[in-house]
Amino acid sequence: MDKYTAEWREPFWDRTLRRIQSIWPREEADELKSSFSADLPENDLPRLRKVINRCLEEKGGEVSARSRAAELGKAYSVLSETGRRRFLEFLAKEYDIDSNRVEAAIYRRREASDEKLRQQATTELRNLLEPPRTKLLRQFNGLEEGVKFLVDLRQELIRWARNDNHLKALDDDVFRLLDSWFDVGFLDLQQITWKTPAALLEKLIEYEAVHKIHSWDELKHRLENDRLCYAFFHPRMPEEPLIFVEVALVNGISSSIQELLDVEAPVKDPGKVDTAIFYSISNCQRGLAGVSFGNFLIKRVVADMTAKMQNLKQFSTLSPIPGFMKWLRDEANSHDLGKYDDAIMDVILQKDLDVATFRKILKGEANVMDKVVQKELKKIILKLCSHYLLKVKRGDQAYDRVANFHLTNGAHIERINWAADLSDNGIKQSSGLMVNYLYDLPHIEANHESYRSHGEIAASSAVKKMLR
Repeated sequence: MDKYTAEWREPFWDRTLRRIQSIWPREEADELKSSFSADLPENDLPRLRKVINRCLEEKGGEVSARSRAAELGKAYSVLSETGRRRFLEFLAKEYDIDSNRVEAAIYRRREASDEKLRQQATTELRNLLEPPRTKLLRQFNGLEEGVKFLVDLRQELIRWARNDNHLKALDDDVFRLLDSWFDVGFLDLQQITWKTPAALLEKLIEYEAVHKIHSWDELKHRLENDRLCYAFFHPRMPEEPLIFVEVALVNGISSSIQELLDVEAPVKDPGKVDTAIFYSISNCQRGLAGVSFGNFLIKRVVADMTAKMQNLKQFSTLSPIPGFMKWLRDEANSHDLGKYDDAIMDVILQKDLDVATFRKILKGEANVMDKVVQKELKKIILKLCSHYLLKVKRGDQAYDRVANFHLTNGAHIERINWAADLSDNGIKQSSGLMVNYLYDLPHIEANHESYRSHGEIAASSAVKKMLR
């Protein structure tokens, strides 16, 4: 494969460094780089403290402050992974809030004798509760590539913060900044076509997370006249998609991803179709984990398509079920399959279970197109899947993350499709099953409210019938 296929990856931090090397100040950054060892050992930390303090100074105004932040950011970028982690640990511990000053401000507010003094103490307390490191991080917003730099920084930070409370607090600070900067009101919706610059098309290939794109021919097929692709962009990251959705224009609700991805399939006339199928939604920036704009993307895309194509009557997904087989394996491992007599048995055991074949399905080894499997186990697996989607929850939310996403958006579960995804990944994660979530426009708001308020999952009568 060449570098334009989905298998090609340049390490993301190498890309970050390459981008900023030609943009951010060079001489000062090179001087900083030479003053720090790659792994940032203990004896480098006093010099690092001086550099950070310079960035936090008010001298020279905001332009000078941002220039110093750029110097620091570039020096950070050329540290080793060990050095970058030590840098962030230092920032998290040394530039946190001053607990003593916070407690003193709380005391002054509590003891304030009038409203004016109480308000002054409140303002002081509010300022003290923002760590100095947040001021430093905010300076990157004014730098070209500065926002992308922080997004990539957080991609590493998320991993390191899992078992470190100090880094977790720093991650929370970075997240709050990014969450405010990436408010959906700031985002630009763009349609991507085959005429889009190649550099951006390469990124679609790289970022596709649901159904891999293996060649330029496959990408071109996904951008034909009966296919649409929309992406959100941020004005501070104009060349980097944040999230994109791929749409197929068809007649009737699709039940097979193989058919949608078939490069040999004839191109349909967009003016003669009645259904839009959302078949892939990919988040592109791991550093924006937790920042939610996928639901807004679908609504904006539906509005755009409805305005342009009056012939569209249905909006549906053809979605994976990523947690199904893992859940089923966990359930099977906790029971004797020969006695399988708990609540799950009520779903599946109306007759003797073919244990050997069922075990193959659990391992992702069974051929779901095999006649024996379809005759003996198809109904059982479909019942299990309907139970999983309708009954298995985390609190009031659907256990399956894709289901939770679409149900939160106001869709309902329309249909569960057998042998819909025969790829290795499709067999492994869902035994080849896929789901249609239908966005029935008149009922979206009611479905959303019922799900968010009461955990009620909207589903078609056909799906509900599988549980009976």
